[in-house]
Parts: sequence; C-alpha cells; structure tokens
Amino acid sequence: MSSFTELANARRSAMKFIPEVKIGNEEIEDILHVVKSAPSAFNLQHTRYLVVREPELIGGIYEAANKQYKVKSASAVVIVLGDMDAYQEIGNINEGLLNLGVMNKQEYDMTVNSVLSFYESGGEALRRDEAIRSASLSAMLFMLSAKDKGWDTCPMIGFDPGMLKKALQIPDRYVPVMMVTIGKEDTSRQRPRGYRKPLGEFVSYDRL
Repeated sequence: MSSFTELANARRSAMKFIPEVKIGNEEIEDILHVVKSAPSAFNLQHTRYLVVREPELIGGIYEAANKQYKVKSASAVVIVLGDMDAYQEIGNINEGLLNLGVMNKQEYDMTVNSVLSFYESGGEALRRDEAIRSASLSAMLFMLSAKDKGWDTCPMIGFDPGMLKKALQIPDRYVPVMMVTIGKEDTSRQRPRGYRKPLGEFVSYDRL
C-alpha cells in the first residue's frame, strides 16, 4: 500500500472467504508485531489474542456464532480478548523504565500505587470498560495490519460470549470483545460498500 489513506479505504469487512487458504504462525506474528504499538490506558496492554485454526475448536466457535459461514471458510478465527486484571501488571510493565533510570523509585512507586488504586476503586465496571476500549483499539490496528500484508478480515460481534468462553476454556478475567475472521476474501459476489455518513452527520465542533 502506498499510503495510510489507501490502506484504510481498501480495508473492508469480508463477508465470505476462499476456503482452504492456510495462514501460518509466521504470517500471524508478522501482523501482530505491528499491533504491539496500539495505545492502551497506562500502557497496560489489556489485549490478548487467541488465534484458532483447529477444526474441532472452529466447530465450537461456529455454534457460538450462530453458524455463520465465514467462521468455517476463514483461514483462522482470531478471538480478541480484553483482560480485566491487566492493571495488576503495572509494576512489571514499568520495571524496565525504573531500571533504565527513566523513572526514579519515587515515580515508580507513585505510578504503581495510583494505577492500582484507580482500578480497584473503580470496580468491575471500570475494569471491563477499559479492557474493551483497549482491545478495540488494538483490534482495529490488527485489521489494518492484516490488510497491509494482503489478508482480509471481518470483525464480528454476533456470537454468544458464554458459549464461546466455554468452547475455548477462556478464564473469567477475559472479556470476549470481538471475533475477527481472517483469510482471503471471495470477491466473486462482493457487495458494494454500504452507505457512509457525510462528515456533517457525525462531526460537531464545540457543542453537539
């Protein structure tokens, strides 16, 4: 892609994939190396990716996703999870800055204590919201990175979270934020892109 604008315009939600196209670990990791740059609150990096390709597990996802065909035709189904306990890693995440002298011990302790206090006092609702926000930012970057490397994706929210967590044995600390199917799009019957609102319908300045 020659520019970010072209890349963003080229990305679209693939409704149908070419079956039997394989995607390897190296290709997935090449996409995810870019995703490491995604922003997150306090750099907590709430997002966890679960890449699923095993047919038996795909079958469970297919059932949880109301038997949507693209789940079975995709090269992989990527489960994007938000970690509600990510704040507990604040010490480990900032330890490198402390060791490098970027933070002194007082700054380090203040950061750790303030983040722990913020999330613990905010309760489960705050921790869930932050996990979803950060994972959503990361997922968008994942889809753009995938497109840049020649892969097509489709974000999906049409699934039963409880069934999905049971099928994949996902611990309770993780919120299933979305599923992203990835593969090579079958463009033989591709729909035109849907209506996009003009700026005047969704942008305001200073007041709504």
